[in-house]
Amino acid sequence: MWKYKGKAINPGKSWRDDDGILHPPNWNIWSTDEKKSMGITEIIPDTPPDSRLYNWSMDSDGKITSKAKALDDSGSGDDKVPGLKTTLKNEVKKQQKSLLNITDWAVIRKADKGTAIPSDIQTYRDAIRTKATEMENAIDAASSVDDIAKLWVTSDKDGKKSGILYDWPELGD
Repeated sequence: MWKYKGKAINPGKSWRDDDGILHPPNWNIWSTDEKKSMGITEIIPDTPPDSRLYNWSMDSDGKITSKAKALDDSGSGDDKVPGLKTTLKNEVKKQQKSLLNITDWAVIRKADKGTAIPSDIQTYRDAIRTKATEMENAIDAASSVDDIAKLWVTSDKDGKKSGILYDWPELGD
C-alpha cells in the first residue's frame, strides 16, 4: 500500500501529483530515494486477526481495529444473535450430519431390508457422534476467545497435532 500526500496510489496505475503531472503506471519501480523525493510513502498494513474470532476493520493507513466476537448468545426471540460458541457448535452439527449422510445408505438398507449394517460403518458412525460430542463439550468449556483459538487443529513443524475442532475420524480408522 502506497500513499502520496495522504492519498492512496497503486502500483500499475497512473496518478497525478499536486502540480498536475501524470506519473506512469510503473512508478513503483522508482528507487526509494525517488519515491521519497516525490512524497510517496509505503504503508505497511497491520496483520488482520482471525476473522473466525474477531470483527475487524482496517483504516486507510493500514491500522487494524478489532473486537473479539461474543462467546455467548445475546438478545432474545427474533432479536437473538448467536455467539461464537453457538456458531461453532452449529458448524460441528452441520459437518457431523454431512459425514453421517455418507453412510446413511446402510441404515436405510437395514430399515428397508433388514440387512445388517457393516461393523466398520457402525464403528465409523459411532466415532463421528463421539467426536462431535467431544468438540461441543470443548467449545462449551472455553471461557475466552483465546481458549476457542486453541481448539482448531494445528500441526507443529514436527507434524504433532493439537486442537480438536474438525479433526474427524475417517471410515476405516
